[in-house]
Amino acid sequence: MDPNTLFWIVPVASLLVLACAAKFFFDMKKADEGTDRMKEIAGYVREGAMAYLKQQYKVVSIFFVIIAVIFGVMAYFGLQNKIVPVAFLTGGLFSGLAGFIGMKTATYASGRVAQACRDAQDGLNKGLQLAFRSGAVLGLTVVGFGLLDISGWYLILDNCDWMVAGEGVSKLVTITTIMLTFGMGASLQALFARVGGGIYTKAADVGADLVGKTEYHFNEDDPRNPATIADNVGDNVGDVAGMGADLYESYAGSILATAALGAAAAAGAGWAYEQGLQLVMAPMIIGAVGAILSILGVFMVRTKPGANQTQLMAALNKGINFSGVLIAILSAVILWVLGINNWLGIWGSIVIGLVVGIAIGKVTEYYTSFEFKPVKFIAENATTGPATVIISGIGVGMISTCWPVIFIVLGTIGAYLCSAGEFTFSAENMSMGLYGIGIAAVGMLSTLGLTLATDAYGPISDNAGGNAEMSALGDDVRSRTDALDALGNTTAATGKGFAIGSAALTALALLASYIEELKIAALNYGETFKTSYFGDTVLNSAEVAKMNIAEFMAAFDVTLMNPKVLLGIFIGAMLSFLFCGLTMNAVGRAAKSMVEEVRRQLSDKDVFEGRKKADYARCVGISTQGAQREMIVPSLIAVVVPVATGLIMGVPGVFGLLAGGLAGGFVLAVFMANSGGAWDNAKKYIETGDASFCGKHTPIHDASVVGDTVGDPFKDTSGPSLNILIKLMSMVSIVTAGLNIAFSLL
Repeated sequence: MDPNTLFWIVPVASLLVLACAAKFFFDMKKADEGTDRMKEIAGYVREGAMAYLKQQYKVVSIFFVIIAVIFGVMAYFGLQNKIVPVAFLTGGLFSGLAGFIGMKTATYASGRVAQACRDAQDGLNKGLQLAFRSGAVLGLTVVGFGLLDISGWYLILDNCDWMVAGEGVSKLVTITTIMLTFGMGASLQALFARVGGGIYTKAADVGADLVGKTEYHFNEDDPRNPATIADNVGDNVGDVAGMGADLYESYAGSILATAALGAAAAAGAGWAYEQGLQLVMAPMIIGAVGAILSILGVFMVRTKPGANQTQLMAALNKGINFSGVLIAILSAVILWVLGINNWLGIWGSIVIGLVVGIAIGKVTEYYTSFEFKPVKFIAENATTGPATVIISGIGVGMISTCWPVIFIVLGTIGAYLCSAGEFTFSAENMSMGLYGIGIAAVGMLSTLGLTLATDAYGPISDNAGGNAEMSALGDDVRSRTDALDALGNTTAATGKGFAIGSAALTALALLASYIEELKIAALNYGETFKTSYFGDTVLNSAEVAKMNIAEFMAAFDVTLMNPKVLLGIFIGAMLSFLFCGLTMNAVGRAAKSMVEEVRRQLSDKDVFEGRKKADYARCVGISTQGAQREMIVPSLIAVVVPVATGLIMGVPGVFGLLAGGLAGGFVLAVFMANSGGAWDNAKKYIETGDASFCGKHTPIHDASVVGDTVGDPFKDTSGPSLNILIKLMSMVSIVTAGLNIAFSLL
């Protein structure tokens, strides 16, 4: 079948899932908001969240305008296509919009979920469905906008010859490479959202816990705690708006990188235009079909009254597994209908991506759910104080990196060999092998609309519990919201593991796309160019453009024997630790201000005894100001370092930087996300009272709270931001490839 005909599934699917997201949103708005007190609490949270995002978008907009102007100057001097600045801005716009809509939905939904849980007969099921479908608004909005942006830009570039020169496969290469630049806009917006939101939420969370829980022995979300509203606001701006922006760029980046690799593989093999078009269309169409299947999966999530954690998780997994099996089957049909060479091998790569995603999710669940030994082990260590809680949590997190790395390694090898067409790593098959890695990431993210719904479900349930506590709805209601919240901690940790795993595969595909962008830059630069400013090696631009990946890397001496590659690896690995150190310290500084403010307010006897309302707005302001001030430097590092490395050490240095950043960042991100999730659920396990040493407001519980506060920036600020960091560095390198060709000092 003509690929151009099948392509129309993509924009149609985008509109369908956006319409479904709108339906879920308005269905949620029809649900009962509860008592006047519940409405008041939800209003505080909604007002604080919107005020924060408004301020963040003002700051981010300034940086976007500056970078767009720089790209405009580069385009003027022929260092990139003139449409790049506009594509960059649209990526950031859609990424921010997806996060905004998801967060707006979450702030309206949490109070309604608490009200649904008041039903004594079916409150758990009603709360689960309402929270999950509200979370699905974020998931479906992310994939809907992603597909809309991708299909829209493809149609524009394919039909406007004045924007894209060339014809046939070479035109496809140019189109797909230009489209990668809007991925940089999405990545930059995602990093600001993740870092800023993470600093906000964890400053509030740490302040609320360290003073409210350990010093005053308040319950979770006690209305006397001045930081409790800021804590609930933070759940929305960090774990909803931040995660939405994060996975938007993962989703779009995996599709765009795979499409670019497909066009490059066809060009390198000398295939006809239609064969190249088949490879370009495959990831887009698979993403579209997966988005539609996500809608079906959402409707399958339901549970029985009185369900335990295992049954609640099974209810979520039912929809995820259903969609996963169907996309595995339908992707084979899509590849066969497109008539792609070696369609069976490419389908094998997709299945491998799905399996790796599920496997990483299961490992994450094992190490972060209190149904299993690792979290119970951390809880047992609380009997000897906070030091052993922290030691055991770090140990569990370090051990937990083993299996995700093994799965990624095996999955990458399998995806490469399946798509290469033969079980060798020859230079001739490298392009198609790398295409296989990219499409494995597409397979992993194909049902993102559903998997992201499980992640957004977590903070909605958490806020529902806060609303129930502050509205004094009773222990029976709080027990239901706590059950949903505990499940949400596991799904959030699983979602972070999923995002990190997909980032690893996507970053590998982007590394190959960087080579293709360098070839285009070489072809446009002139007849010849030097590999460095002071070097003697002169390359012919036309010959470089025809090289396969192995020949290209040899021409630039991208080997471990080149000191520039090794230096780049060191810088890339160091950068992950520098980034985490900056973000962790940012949380620490903001949390210190929050702790001091909470102590100041609770020293007032009227506030402590509940006769006088705490000044919630003051704490919201502290988190907002801290996040806006602290997010700038870490976010700019991801932009400045790749550019500086390229200008100083050229192509070999950038390759080393991206490789070191990917290896170090991936392992560190898994460690931090899993340690943080394990500490959090160890605390919740102690709060359940299921073991002889368990119970609230005891020294053992206090020790677990300390571990939880240490884990907060691990799992919600630094860890999840790392997967954006490694992809953003790749995106920046791709967009500035022209500078690497035109100038490098060493």
